[in-house]
Amino acid sequence: MEKASNLDSKMYVLDTNVLLHEPLAYLSFQEHDVVIPMTVLEELDHIKDRKHDVSRDARVAIRGLDEVLKDATPEQMIKGVALPSNKKAKVSSNGTLIIVNDHLFVDSISGLPGNENDHRIINCAVHLQKQHPHVKVVLVTKDINMRLKAKGAGLKYVEDYRTDQLIDDIALLSSGYQKITGDFWQHVGECETQQHGRDTFHKVAKSLIPGVFCNEYLFDDNGHFAARVKSYDDQHIMLKDIGVERLMHQSAWGVKPKNIYQGMALDALLDPNIELVILTGPAGCGKTLLALASALEMIIEKGIYDKVIVTRNTPEIAESIGFLPGTEEEKMAPWLAAITDTLEVLHKGDENPISSRNYIMEKANVQFKSVNFMRGRSIQNAVVILDESQNLTASQLKTIITRCGEGTKLICSGNLAQIDSNYLTPVTSGLTYIVERFKDFEGSATVNLNGVVRSRLASFAEENL
Repeated sequence: MEKASNLDSKMYVLDTNVLLHEPLAYLSFQEHDVVIPMTVLEELDHIKDRKHDVSRDARVAIRGLDEVLKDATPEQMIKGVALPSNKKAKVSSNGTLIIVNDHLFVDSISGLPGNENDHRIINCAVHLQKQHPHVKVVLVTKDINMRLKAKGAGLKYVEDYRTDQLIDDIALLSSGYQKITGDFWQHVGECETQQHGRDTFHKVAKSLIPGVFCNEYLFDDNGHFAARVKSYDDQHIMLKDIGVERLMHQSAWGVKPKNIYQGMALDALLDPNIELVILTGPAGCGKTLLALASALEMIIEKGIYDKVIVTRNTPEIAESIGFLPGTEEEKMAPWLAAITDTLEVLHKGDENPISSRNYIMEKANVQFKSVNFMRGRSIQNAVVILDESQNLTASQLKTIITRCGEGTKLICSGNLAQIDSNYLTPVTSGLTYIVERFKDFEGSATVNLNGVVRSRLASFAEENL
Protein backbone atom coordinates (compact mmCIF):
# COMPACT_ATOMS: atom_id res chain seq x y z
CA MET A 1 0.00 0.00 0.00
CA GLU A 2 3.02 2.27 -0.52
CA LYS A 3 1.47 3.85 -3.61
CA ALA A 4 -1.29 5.33 -1.49
CA SER A 5 1.13 7.86 0.02
CA ASN A 6 1.03 9.87 -3.23
CA LEU A 7 -0.54 13.26 -2.46
CA ASP A 8 -2.58 13.24 -5.69
CA SER A 9 -4.04 9.76 -5.27
CA LYS A 10 -7.38 8.72 -3.85
CA MET A 11 -8.29 5.50 -2.11
CA TYR A 12 -11.82 4.15 -2.51
CA VAL A 13 -13.10 1.62 0.03
CA LEU A 14 -16.01 -0.29 -1.52
CA ASP A 15 -18.97 -1.58 0.47
CA THR A 16 -20.60 -4.91 -0.41
CA ASN A 17 -23.78 -3.33 -1.81
CA VAL A 18 -21.71 -1.49 -4.44
CA LEU A 19 -20.46 -4.81 -5.84
CA LEU A 20 -23.99 -6.24 -5.72
CA HIS A 21 -25.30 -3.18 -7.58
CA GLU A 22 -22.47 -3.31 -10.15
CA PRO A 23 -20.33 -6.50 -9.83
CA LEU A 24 -17.39 -4.98 -11.72
CA ALA A 25 -17.61 -1.59 -10.00
CA TYR A 26 -13.92 -1.69 -9.01
CA LEU A 27 -13.04 -1.19 -12.70
CA SER A 28 -14.72 2.23 -12.63
CA PHE A 29 -11.93 3.74 -10.48
CA GLN A 30 -9.22 3.33 -13.10
CA GLU A 31 -6.74 5.97 -11.94
CA HIS A 32 -7.12 5.37 -8.18
CA ASP A 33 -6.60 2.68 -5.57
CA VAL A 34 -9.57 0.45 -4.75
CA VAL A 35 -9.75 -1.26 -1.36
CA ILE A 36 -11.88 -4.35 -0.74
CA PRO A 37 -12.06 -5.14 3.00
CA MET A 38 -12.04 -8.82 4.00
CA THR A 39 -15.52 -8.34 5.50
CA VAL A 40 -16.86 -7.52 2.01
CA LEU A 41 -15.46 -10.82 0.66
CA GLU A 42 -17.11 -12.65 3.56
CA GLU A 43 -20.47 -11.01 2.86
CA LEU A 44 -20.23 -11.91 -0.84
CA ASP A 45 -19.44 -15.48 0.18
CA HIS A 46 -22.56 -15.68 2.38
CA ILE A 47 -24.80 -14.17 -0.32
CA LYS A 48 -23.58 -16.21 -3.33
CA ASP A 49 -25.34 -19.44 -2.29
CA ARG A 50 -28.72 -17.96 -1.35
CA LYS A 51 -31.87 -18.23 -3.46
CA HIS A 52 -31.98 -14.46 -3.99
CA ASP A 53 -31.57 -13.04 -7.48
CA VAL A 54 -28.73 -10.92 -6.07
CA SER A 55 -26.71 -14.11 -5.51
CA ARG A 56 -25.79 -14.10 -9.20
CA ASP A 57 -24.30 -10.62 -8.84
CA ALA A 58 -22.28 -11.80 -5.83
CA ARG A 59 -20.88 -14.70 -7.88
CA VAL A 60 -20.01 -12.39 -10.80
CA ALA A 61 -18.21 -10.03 -8.40
CA ILE A 62 -16.23 -12.92 -6.83
CA ARG A 63 -15.24 -14.31 -10.23
CA GLY A 64 -14.17 -10.84 -11.39
CA LEU A 65 -12.01 -10.29 -8.30
CA ASP A 66 -10.46 -13.73 -8.77
CA GLU A 67 -9.60 -12.87 -12.38
CA VAL A 68 -7.68 -9.77 -11.25
CA LEU A 69 -5.98 -11.39 -8.25
CA LYS A 70 -5.46 -15.02 -9.37
CA ASP A 71 -1.72 -14.67 -10.06
CA ALA A 72 -0.98 -12.29 -7.18
CA THR A 73 1.00 -13.28 -4.09
CA PRO A 74 -0.34 -12.40 -0.60
CA GLU A 75 2.23 -9.59 -0.42
CA GLN A 76 1.10 -8.18 -3.79
CA MET A 77 -2.56 -8.30 -2.73
CA ILE A 78 -1.74 -6.20 0.32
CA LYS A 79 0.40 -3.71 -1.64
CA GLY A 80 -1.98 -3.55 -4.59
CA VAL A 81 -2.49 -5.39 -7.88
CA ALA A 82 -2.77 -3.34 -11.06
CA LEU A 83 -6.36 -2.91 -12.24
CA PRO A 84 -7.05 -4.15 -15.79
CA SER A 85 -8.17 -1.62 -18.40
CA ASN A 86 -11.89 -1.03 -18.61
CA LYS A 87 -13.23 -0.70 -22.16
CA LYS A 88 -15.82 1.84 -21.02
CA ALA A 89 -13.27 3.99 -19.16
CA LYS A 90 -11.99 7.11 -20.91
CA VAL A 91 -8.72 7.15 -18.96
CA SER A 92 -5.86 4.69 -18.91
CA SER A 93 -5.67 2.49 -15.84
CA ASN A 94 -2.90 3.10 -13.32
CA GLY A 95 -4.90 2.21 -10.22
CA THR A 96 -4.57 -0.86 -8.03
CA LEU A 97 -6.86 -3.32 -6.29
CA ILE A 98 -6.01 -3.91 -2.63
CA ILE A 99 -7.40 -6.54 -0.26
CA VAL A 100 -7.28 -5.41 3.38
CA ASN A 101 -7.77 -7.71 6.36
CA ASP A 102 -9.93 -5.37 8.42
CA HIS A 103 -10.20 -7.95 11.23
CA LEU A 104 -6.70 -6.88 12.33
CA PHE A 105 -7.85 -3.34 13.19
CA VAL A 106 -9.06 -2.61 16.72
CA ASP A 107 -12.65 -1.33 17.12
CA SER A 108 -11.53 1.70 19.09
CA ILE A 109 -10.30 3.35 15.87
CA SER A 110 -13.83 4.35 14.91
CA GLY A 111 -15.55 3.78 18.25
CA LEU A 112 -18.24 1.58 16.65
CA PRO A 113 -18.88 -1.91 18.11
CA GLY A 114 -17.12 -4.50 15.95
CA ASN A 115 -19.82 -7.15 15.87
CA GLU A 116 -21.50 -5.68 12.76
CA ASN A 117 -20.12 -5.96 9.25
CA ASP A 118 -20.97 -2.35 8.39
CA HIS A 119 -19.00 -1.19 11.42
CA ARG A 120 -15.97 -3.27 10.41
CA ILE A 121 -15.96 -1.72 6.94
CA ILE A 122 -16.28 1.80 8.40
CA ASN A 123 -13.53 0.93 10.89
CA CYS A 124 -11.30 -0.13 7.99
CA ALA A 125 -11.88 3.18 6.15
CA VAL A 126 -11.16 5.24 9.29
CA HIS A 127 -7.97 3.22 9.92
CA LEU A 128 -6.76 3.89 6.35
CA GLN A 129 -7.59 7.59 6.75
CA LYS A 130 -5.34 7.74 9.84
CA GLN A 131 -2.64 5.60 8.23
CA HIS A 132 -2.52 7.81 5.10
CA PRO A 133 -3.32 11.37 6.28
CA HIS A 134 -2.33 12.93 2.96
CA VAL A 135 -4.57 10.68 0.88
CA LYS A 136 -8.27 11.20 0.23
CA VAL A 137 -9.81 7.99 1.62
CA VAL A 138 -13.41 7.63 0.40
CA LEU A 139 -15.96 5.07 1.57
CA VAL A 140 -18.31 4.21 -1.31
CA THR A 141 -21.65 2.73 -0.25
CA LYS A 142 -25.24 2.80 -1.42
CA ASP A 143 -26.49 2.47 2.16
CA ILE A 144 -27.61 5.94 3.30
CA ASN A 145 -27.54 5.04 7.00
CA MET A 146 -24.03 3.63 6.66
CA ARG A 147 -22.89 6.92 5.11
CA LEU A 148 -24.30 8.78 8.12
CA LYS A 149 -22.59 6.38 10.55
CA ALA A 150 -19.27 6.73 8.75
CA LYS A 151 -19.36 10.52 8.98
CA GLY A 152 -20.29 10.27 12.65
CA ALA A 153 -17.31 7.96 13.19
CA GLY A 154 -14.93 10.58 11.81
CA LEU A 155 -14.59 9.61 8.14
CA LYS A 156 -14.16 12.77 6.06
CA TYR A 157 -15.24 11.46 2.65
CA VAL A 158 -18.29 9.27 2.07
CA GLU A 159 -20.02 8.86 -1.30
CA ASP A 160 -22.77 7.00 -3.08
CA TYR A 161 -21.73 4.94 -6.11
CA ARG A 162 -22.57 7.29 -8.96
CA THR A 163 -20.57 5.96 -11.90
CA ASP A 164 -23.75 4.68 -13.56
CA GLN A 165 -25.64 7.88 -12.74
CA LEU A 166 -26.24 9.82 -15.95
CA ILE A 167 -28.00 12.89 -14.53
CA ASP A 168 -27.49 14.91 -11.35
CA ASP A 169 -31.12 15.83 -10.74
CA ILE A 170 -34.29 13.93 -11.60
CA ALA A 171 -35.71 17.22 -12.88
CA LEU A 172 -33.21 16.92 -15.76
CA LEU A 173 -34.63 13.56 -16.88
CA SER A 174 -35.99 13.61 -20.40
CA SER A 175 -39.78 13.65 -20.62
CA GLY A 176 -39.76 12.41 -24.21
CA TYR A 177 -41.40 15.54 -25.61
CA GLN A 178 -40.96 19.28 -25.98
CA LYS A 179 -43.68 21.88 -25.78
CA ILE A 180 -43.13 24.78 -28.17
CA THR A 181 -44.38 28.21 -27.11
CA GLY A 182 -46.97 29.76 -29.39
CA ASP A 183 -47.70 28.52 -32.92
CA PHE A 184 -45.02 26.17 -34.22
CA TRP A 185 -45.36 27.29 -37.86
CA GLN A 186 -44.68 30.93 -36.93
CA HIS A 187 -41.21 29.88 -35.74
CA VAL A 188 -40.43 27.93 -38.93
CA GLY A 189 -38.63 29.64 -41.79
CA GLU A 190 -37.97 27.56 -44.87
CA CYS A 191 -39.50 24.10 -44.62
CA GLU A 192 -39.28 21.17 -47.02
CA THR A 193 -42.34 18.90 -46.96
CA GLN A 194 -42.27 15.30 -48.21
CA GLN A 195 -45.07 12.79 -48.63
CA HIS A 196 -44.43 9.07 -48.10
CA GLY A 197 -47.66 7.16 -48.53
CA ARG A 198 -50.09 8.43 -45.89
CA ASP A 199 -47.34 10.06 -43.83
CA THR A 200 -46.20 13.67 -44.13
CA PHE A 201 -42.66 14.72 -43.19
CA HIS A 202 -41.24 18.19 -42.62
CA LYS A 203 -37.54 19.02 -42.88
CA VAL A 204 -36.76 21.97 -40.60
CA ALA A 205 -33.57 23.65 -39.38
CA LYS A 206 -32.04 22.05 -36.28
CA SER A 207 -31.42 25.48 -34.76
CA LEU A 208 -35.21 25.79 -34.42
CA ILE A 209 -35.39 22.94 -31.88
CA PRO A 210 -32.00 22.37 -30.22
CA GLY A 211 -31.26 19.23 -28.22
CA VAL A 212 -33.74 16.90 -29.92
CA PHE A 213 -33.35 13.12 -30.02
CA CYS A 214 -34.89 10.24 -31.97
CA ASN A 215 -38.65 9.73 -31.52
CA GLU A 216 -39.01 12.80 -29.32
CA TYR A 217 -42.48 14.36 -29.61
CA LEU A 218 -43.15 18.02 -30.30
CA PHE A 219 -46.37 19.96 -29.82
CA ASP A 220 -47.26 23.63 -29.49
CA ASP A 221 -49.56 25.89 -27.48
CA ASN A 222 -51.82 26.34 -30.49
CA GLY A 223 -53.30 22.89 -29.93
CA HIS A 224 -53.08 21.67 -33.54
CA PHE A 225 -49.45 20.85 -34.30
CA ALA A 226 -47.87 17.60 -33.08
CA ALA A 227 -44.96 15.71 -34.59
CA ARG A 228 -42.34 13.07 -33.84
CA VAL A 229 -38.64 13.38 -34.62
CA LYS A 230 -37.89 10.80 -37.30
CA SER A 231 -34.20 11.60 -37.81
CA TYR A 232 -31.76 14.49 -37.61
CA ASP A 233 -28.25 15.58 -38.52
CA ASP A 234 -26.09 18.62 -37.75
CA GLN A 235 -28.20 20.90 -39.93
CA HIS A 236 -31.77 19.58 -40.15
CA ILE A 237 -34.48 17.65 -38.34
CA MET A 238 -36.94 15.38 -40.13
CA LEU A 239 -40.33 15.53 -38.40
CA LYS A 240 -43.20 13.12 -38.91
CA ASP A 241 -46.38 15.20 -38.82
CA ILE A 242 -48.96 13.53 -36.58
CA GLY A 243 -51.32 16.31 -35.58
CA VAL A 244 -53.05 16.68 -32.24
CA GLU A 245 -56.42 15.65 -33.67
CA ARG A 246 -54.97 12.42 -35.04
CA LEU A 247 -53.24 11.69 -31.73
CA MET A 248 -56.43 12.21 -29.76
CA HIS A 249 -58.55 10.04 -32.07
CA GLN A 250 -56.41 6.93 -31.74
CA SER A 251 -57.95 3.89 -30.09
CA ALA A 252 -56.55 0.67 -28.67
CA TRP A 253 -58.94 -2.03 -27.44
CA GLY A 254 -61.59 0.62 -26.88
CA VAL A 255 -59.26 2.94 -24.94
CA LYS A 256 -58.86 6.51 -26.21
CA PRO A 257 -56.34 9.04 -24.86
CA LYS A 258 -57.64 11.55 -22.33
CA ASN A 259 -54.82 14.06 -22.85
CA ILE A 260 -52.00 14.84 -25.27
CA TYR A 261 -49.50 12.84 -23.18
CA GLN A 262 -51.58 9.67 -23.41
CA GLY A 263 -51.97 10.36 -27.13
CA MET A 264 -48.19 10.44 -27.61
CA ALA A 265 -47.79 7.28 -25.52
CA LEU A 266 -50.42 5.45 -27.56
CA ASP A 267 -48.74 6.53 -30.81
CA ALA A 268 -45.44 4.97 -29.65
CA LEU A 269 -47.13 1.87 -28.23
CA LEU A 270 -49.00 1.07 -31.45
CA ASP A 271 -45.96 1.58 -33.71
CA PRO A 272 -44.32 -1.83 -34.34
CA ASN A 273 -41.13 -0.06 -35.50
CA ILE A 274 -40.55 1.17 -31.94
CA GLU A 275 -39.27 -1.86 -30.04
CA LEU A 276 -38.84 -0.16 -26.65
CA VAL A 277 -41.41 2.18 -25.10
CA ILE A 278 -40.62 3.71 -21.71
CA LEU A 279 -43.58 5.14 -19.80
CA THR A 280 -42.90 7.23 -16.70
CA GLY A 281 -45.26 9.27 -14.57
CA PRO A 282 -47.23 9.39 -11.32
CA ALA A 283 -49.69 6.78 -10.09
CA GLY A 284 -52.98 6.98 -11.95
CA CYS A 285 -51.67 8.50 -15.18
CA GLY A 286 -52.64 5.45 -17.25
CA LYS A 287 -49.31 3.67 -17.82
CA THR A 288 -50.55 0.11 -17.25
CA LEU A 289 -53.93 0.67 -18.93
CA LEU A 290 -52.39 2.02 -22.13
CA ALA A 291 -49.68 -0.66 -22.22
CA LEU A 292 -52.15 -3.52 -21.82
CA ALA A 293 -54.77 -2.06 -24.17
CA SER A 294 -52.21 -1.54 -26.93
CA ALA A 295 -50.80 -5.05 -26.39
CA LEU A 296 -54.28 -6.62 -26.80
CA GLU A 297 -54.94 -4.47 -29.86
CA MET A 298 -51.71 -5.54 -31.57
CA ILE A 299 -52.12 -9.24 -30.71
CA ILE A 300 -55.84 -9.95 -31.12
CA GLU A 301 -56.97 -7.30 -33.61
CA LYS A 302 -53.84 -6.76 -35.73
CA GLY A 303 -52.05 -10.10 -35.26
CA ILE A 304 -48.60 -8.45 -35.09
CA TYR A 305 -47.46 -10.34 -31.99
CA ASP A 306 -48.26 -13.77 -30.54
CA LYS A 307 -48.46 -13.23 -26.79
CA VAL A 308 -48.18 -10.87 -23.82
CA ILE A 309 -45.60 -11.50 -21.11
CA VAL A 310 -46.18 -9.39 -18.00
CA THR A 311 -43.38 -9.26 -15.45
CA ARG A 312 -42.09 -7.28 -12.49
CA ASN A 313 -39.44 -7.57 -9.80
CA THR A 314 -40.58 -9.95 -7.03
CA PRO A 315 -37.74 -10.61 -4.56
CA GLU A 316 -39.95 -12.53 -2.13
CA ILE A 317 -41.02 -15.00 -4.84
CA ALA A 318 -37.39 -15.86 -5.54
CA GLU A 319 -37.16 -17.25 -1.99
CA SER A 320 -40.42 -19.16 -1.88
CA ILE A 321 -41.44 -20.09 -5.43
CA GLY A 322 -39.97 -23.56 -5.15
CA PHE A 323 -41.87 -24.37 -1.98
CA LEU A 324 -45.30 -22.77 -2.25
CA PRO A 325 -48.01 -24.71 -4.09
CA GLY A 326 -49.29 -23.62 -7.48
CA THR A 327 -47.87 -22.67 -10.86
CA GLU A 328 -45.63 -19.67 -11.49
CA GLU A 329 -48.63 -17.74 -12.89
CA GLU A 330 -50.68 -18.48 -9.75
CA LYS A 331 -47.85 -17.30 -7.50
CA MET A 332 -47.38 -14.16 -9.59
CA ALA A 333 -51.10 -13.27 -9.54
CA PRO A 334 -51.04 -11.22 -6.29
CA TRP A 335 -48.08 -9.20 -7.56
CA LEU A 336 -49.73 -8.51 -10.90
CA ALA A 337 -53.21 -7.70 -9.63
CA ALA A 338 -52.86 -4.32 -11.35
CA ILE A 339 -52.90 -6.15 -14.69
CA THR A 340 -55.95 -8.28 -13.92
CA ASP A 341 -57.71 -5.20 -12.50
CA THR A 342 -56.94 -3.35 -15.73
CA LEU A 343 -58.30 -6.22 -17.83
CA GLU A 344 -61.54 -6.06 -15.86
CA VAL A 345 -61.73 -2.28 -16.44
CA LEU A 346 -61.31 -2.83 -20.18
CA HIS A 347 -64.31 -5.18 -20.12
CA LYS A 348 -66.44 -3.60 -17.41
CA GLY A 349 -69.26 -3.08 -19.90
CA ASP A 350 -69.53 -6.80 -20.64
CA GLU A 351 -72.26 -8.92 -19.11
CA ASN A 352 -69.69 -10.96 -17.18
CA PRO A 353 -66.37 -9.03 -16.83
CA ILE A 354 -64.61 -11.92 -15.03
CA SER A 355 -65.41 -14.38 -17.84
CA SER A 356 -64.36 -11.81 -20.44
CA ARG A 357 -61.07 -11.25 -18.62
CA ASN A 358 -60.30 -14.97 -18.51
CA TYR A 359 -61.28 -15.40 -22.17
CA ILE A 360 -59.04 -12.53 -23.30
CA MET A 361 -56.13 -13.76 -21.16
CA GLU A 362 -56.37 -17.11 -22.93
CA LYS A 363 -56.89 -15.67 -26.44
CA ALA A 364 -54.04 -13.14 -26.12
CA ASN A 365 -51.87 -15.76 -24.37
CA VAL A 366 -51.20 -13.46 -21.40
CA GLN A 367 -48.41 -14.92 -19.26
CA PHE A 368 -47.28 -13.74 -15.83
CA LYS A 369 -43.55 -14.20 -15.23
CA SER A 370 -41.14 -13.20 -12.49
CA VAL A 371 -38.10 -11.12 -13.48
CA ASN A 372 -35.99 -13.61 -11.52
CA PHE A 373 -36.84 -16.32 -14.07
CA MET A 374 -36.44 -14.28 -17.26
CA ARG A 375 -32.69 -14.82 -17.39
CA GLY A 376 -31.53 -17.25 -20.07
CA ARG A 377 -34.71 -16.96 -22.13
CA SER A 378 -35.03 -15.62 -25.66
CA ILE A 379 -38.47 -14.12 -26.18
CA GLN A 380 -39.77 -14.00 -29.77
CA ASN A 381 -42.82 -12.23 -31.29
CA ALA A 382 -44.21 -11.01 -27.98
CA VAL A 383 -45.17 -7.84 -26.16
CA VAL A 384 -43.29 -7.76 -22.85
CA ILE A 385 -44.74 -5.42 -20.22
CA LEU A 386 -42.26 -4.71 -17.44
CA ASP A 387 -44.23 -3.11 -14.62
CA GLU A 388 -42.77 -1.22 -11.63
CA SER A 389 -39.39 -0.98 -13.38
CA GLN A 390 -38.27 1.89 -11.13
CA ASN A 391 -37.22 -0.77 -8.58
CA LEU A 392 -34.70 -2.40 -10.92
CA THR A 393 -31.02 -1.57 -11.31
CA ALA A 394 -29.41 -0.84 -14.68
CA SER A 395 -27.82 -4.30 -14.59
CA GLN A 396 -31.18 -6.03 -14.01
CA LEU A 397 -32.84 -4.06 -16.81
CA LYS A 398 -30.00 -4.96 -19.15
CA THR A 399 -30.65 -8.63 -18.37
CA ILE A 400 -34.31 -8.25 -19.38
CA ILE A 401 -33.74 -6.09 -22.46
CA THR A 402 -31.18 -8.56 -23.83
CA ARG A 403 -33.80 -11.34 -23.56
CA CYS A 404 -35.91 -9.68 -26.24
CA GLY A 405 -35.49 -11.50 -29.55
CA GLU A 406 -36.76 -10.84 -33.05
CA GLY A 407 -40.19 -9.24 -33.31
CA THR A 408 -40.53 -8.42 -29.60
CA LYS A 409 -41.75 -5.11 -28.17
CA LEU A 410 -40.75 -4.16 -24.62
CA ILE A 411 -42.83 -1.70 -22.59
CA CYS A 412 -41.16 -0.46 -19.38
CA SER A 413 -43.36 1.49 -17.00
CA GLY A 414 -42.63 2.97 -13.62
CA ASN A 415 -43.12 5.80 -11.16
CA LEU A 416 -39.82 7.22 -9.89
CA ALA A 417 -41.64 8.67 -6.86
CA GLN A 418 -42.45 5.14 -5.62
CA ILE A 419 -39.09 3.37 -5.31
CA ASP A 420 -39.15 0.50 -2.80
CA SER A 421 -35.50 -0.57 -3.08
CA ASN A 422 -33.22 0.26 -0.14
CA TYR A 423 -30.33 1.23 -2.38
CA LEU A 424 -31.95 3.02 -5.31
CA THR A 425 -32.89 6.67 -5.69
CA PRO A 426 -34.68 8.35 -8.62
CA VAL A 427 -31.36 9.34 -10.21
CA THR A 428 -29.74 5.89 -9.78
CA SER A 429 -32.79 3.80 -10.76
CA GLY A 430 -32.42 1.55 -13.79
CA LEU A 431 -35.51 3.23 -15.26
CA THR A 432 -33.73 6.60 -15.26
CA TYR A 433 -30.65 4.92 -16.71
CA ILE A 434 -32.44 3.46 -19.75
CA VAL A 435 -34.38 6.68 -20.40
CA GLU A 436 -31.05 8.48 -20.84
CA ARG A 437 -29.17 5.63 -22.52
CA PHE A 438 -31.85 4.92 -25.17
CA LYS A 439 -32.59 8.55 -26.06
CA ASP A 440 -30.80 8.37 -29.39
CA PHE A 441 -31.86 4.83 -30.31
CA GLU A 442 -34.19 4.99 -33.31
CA GLY A 443 -36.15 1.99 -32.02
CA SER A 444 -37.16 3.50 -28.67
CA ALA A 445 -39.46 6.23 -27.38
CA THR A 446 -40.01 7.75 -23.94
CA VAL A 447 -43.17 9.48 -22.74
CA ASN A 448 -43.73 11.01 -19.34
CA LEU A 449 -47.49 10.79 -18.74
CA ASN A 450 -47.89 14.14 -17.07
CA GLY A 451 -51.16 14.26 -15.14
CA VAL A 452 -53.28 11.89 -13.07
CA VAL A 453 -56.48 10.76 -14.78
CA ARG A 454 -57.58 8.13 -12.27
CA SER A 455 -59.88 10.27 -10.14
CA ARG A 456 -60.16 13.60 -8.30
CA LEU A 457 -59.09 11.81 -5.12
CA ALA A 458 -55.95 10.26 -6.70
CA SER A 459 -55.04 13.53 -8.37
CA PHE A 460 -55.33 15.50 -5.11
CA ALA A 461 -53.30 12.87 -3.22
CA GLU A 462 -50.52 12.90 -5.84
CA GLU A 463 -50.23 16.69 -5.61
CA ASN A 464 -50.68 17.27 -1.87
CA LEU A 465 -49.55 14.21 0.10
